Amino acid sequence: MLGYYVELALRNMKRNRMLTALMVLAIAVGIGASMTTLTVMHLLSGDPLPGRSQHLYYPQVDVDPQSKRREPFDVLDYQTAVDLWRSRRADRQALIVNSDVKLQAPDSRLPPLMLPMLSTTTDFFAMFDVPFRYGRGWSADDDARHARVAVISADLNEKLFGGANSVGRALRLRGKDVRIVGVLDVWRPSPLFYDVRGGRFSNGDTADFYGKPEDVITPLNTALDINHGYFQQFTCWGMPATPGHLQNSPCVWVSLWVQLGDASKVAAYRRYLDDYAAEQKALGRISVADNNRMRSLMEWLDFNGVVPSDVKLQTMLAFAFLLICLCNVVGLLLAKFLRRGGEIGLRRALGATRKTVFAQYLVEAGVIGIVGGIGGLLLTLLGLSLVRRQPVPYADFIHLDVSMFLATFALSLGVSLVAGMLPALRASLVEPALQLKVI
Repeated sequence: MLGYYVELALRNMKRNRMLTALMVLAIAVGIGASMTTLTVMHLLSGDPLPGRSQHLYYPQVDVDPQSKRREPFDVLDYQTAVDLWRSRRADRQALIVNSDVKLQAPDSRLPPLMLPMLSTTTDFFAMFDVPFRYGRGWSADDDARHARVAVISADLNEKLFGGANSVGRALRLRGKDVRIVGVLDVWRPSPLFYDVRGGRFSNGDTADFYGKPEDVITPLNTALDINHGYFQQFTCWGMPATPGHLQNSPCVWVSLWVQLGDASKVAAYRRYLDDYAAEQKALGRISVADNNRMRSLMEWLDFNGVVPSDVKLQTMLAFAFLLICLCNVVGLLLAKFLRRGGEIGLRRALGATRKTVFAQYLVEAGVIGIVGGIGGLLLTLLGLSLVRRQPVPYADFIHLDVSMFLATFALSLGVSLVAGMLPALRASLVEPALQLKVI
């Protein structure tokens, strides 16, 4: 029976091509606008490390000696960060700081470049499942020895060495030579979760969290030797005892991520944070011991509101536009179905039930929705291509994945069925006697 209803629907759609085209266009435009913005929202708010994010945590300790804060600083001072890192209470842990660095390849003809540099510790690569094209990361011993080594991005390797295996070659950072030990494969976490901080203070401007990863990654101790004085200190509450000495500065500027394998380890690490804060309070270094936090990766991203506010607004406006299109389709379907009152009356007189008539016209609405969904898919692809041309950091990341491809047709079918329910019900209530009398 369903096949027969589909055949009738296709026949009826051909009988009034203009009205059918208007309905298909209304659904296609509404679906295209809403799915474009929904796809962007889906990609920007997704889990950057599926299967791992639930084991990654971001510890915070309120290190302000005169704290009256509801939330601790987003980053730690050097002493606290290193104390927690050296305790080895987590399965893995990584210190992270950022800076810009002047870079040059001695055997390249390119002029010196000023590029973002990430300084971290060896567990960074294993914790965050960082892929390598050539070589590997450095060792814990390299961290301790302040080894002059570096890992570079695939983009920088292409720019400096034409994409060849550059492991073992030299790189000059602020006039100091380091040896390349690894080249990353294409790696595009979205957002750059390990760099997320201060998002809730950004007035909704969180697009920078979706930029590309840093081009150079070095051991933290090495970076402190080479690039000293170029690290950004976020908040300070006093003057350093030794001017320019980052390790003893009364400022927060170092992030710490830890990996904890199960709930018992999470609970144990929370207790350790509280015990550490209590110890530091007893030493007089901090003022409070009970203002500590440890959020999971996804909790941390949500806390910082990483999805740009303009994307949220565009999504709401697009679905409001889809609702307007839905109302238009309802009106067009009513006009289309009720114009066939005589046909409906004749079918009812020949024994068709109201349920049968309702099902027939609902199937017709569904067929119109599927055709509109095809048009909506094409408009979605066009919309995403336009987004990729926008001057926003996440532009190159935008694409239509399988889940959004299926959601496009599910939404178009759902919209058409919802729009068709009232017209189909109204058609099923046509009185056959009145229509036959008119005929």
